[in-house]
Amino acid sequence: MAYQQLKQRLDDGEIIVLDGATGTELQRRGVSMDPAAWSGAATLDNDQLLTEIHADYIRAGSDVVTANTYASSRLMLTPAGLGDQVVEINERAVEAALRAREQTATAAVVAVAGSLSHMVPVSSGTAVVDASSVPSDQQMSDAFHELAGILKDSGVDHIMLEMMYNPVRTKLALDAALATGLPVWFGMSARRAGDGRVISYDLLDDHPLTAIAGLIPASGVDAAGLMHTGSEMIADALALVRPYFDGPLLAYPDSGYFEMPDWRFVDTIDPARLQQFFGEWIREGVRLIGGCCGLTIEHVEAAVRARAERSGN
Repeated sequence: MAYQQLKQRLDDGEIIVLDGATGTELQRRGVSMDPAAWSGAATLDNDQLLTEIHADYIRAGSDVVTANTYASSRLMLTPAGLGDQVVEINERAVEAALRAREQTATAAVVAVAGSLSHMVPVSSGTAVVDASSVPSDQQMSDAFHELAGILKDSGVDHIMLEMMYNPVRTKLALDAALATGLPVWFGMSARRAGDGRVISYDLLDDHPLTAIAGLIPASGVDAAGLMHTGSEMIADALALVRPYFDGPLLAYPDSGYFEMPDWRFVDTIDPARLQQFFGEWIREGVRLIGGCCGLTIEHVEAAVRARAERSGN
């Protein structure tokens, strides 16, 4: 029911406010990140804190909260020695989000998303994929289908494909998400090439962002856009995505940078400045706004204010 209400609001042209960071918010609140699985392992000892974080976002005005499953596929948990707890970790992550919805007064209008990334092992102290540890295509496909199935069985309302940037891995993750039959949202990530062009985020190869956007299918994806991307790049990136998707656009940037296993909260964008960006993106047709890594409750509140400005309230 929550997703149907959300979809109707999108169809009516309303602005939907997403949540902010989950993994980096755990770190900001004192949780240590795993050197192999980043935030994927944190659910085991912190599911009550996860519920508090989700509830804080709901109280701030989020219409969607995303379970802490970005880094908890078998590909990430096995190197952390947690391969036998893949189901438990992901079920508990979803339960934490569902519990926040149940405990919060506005719960009836909040959708719970399951995050599905194509994250693979990252070299320590960097944001760069460890090329020597990239699994085979079959291993990745199996892991993505496994996680997507767990998310569905655990009760998420829709799948959030997050940080899609590598064409091969994106296609595998997309296929797994679509196979669930759940609604899918498609979040891409971008960076600037040496010549200033906006391209896919992949740090090992220079892929055109259009190589990722071009994978969006004609049906099955209800929203698409940019996430985990600097605010100053999002407008340029959205211009590249628009020819490939005519549905609701989403934009939820990050701020700071990653050095496995920690997020560096450096030069975090001021909420008032982000509110200005939100306003600009809304005027350009974006319908879903929120925050990713490094962003907080205050940034979600900025999104709520930007929506109110748009509606004249």
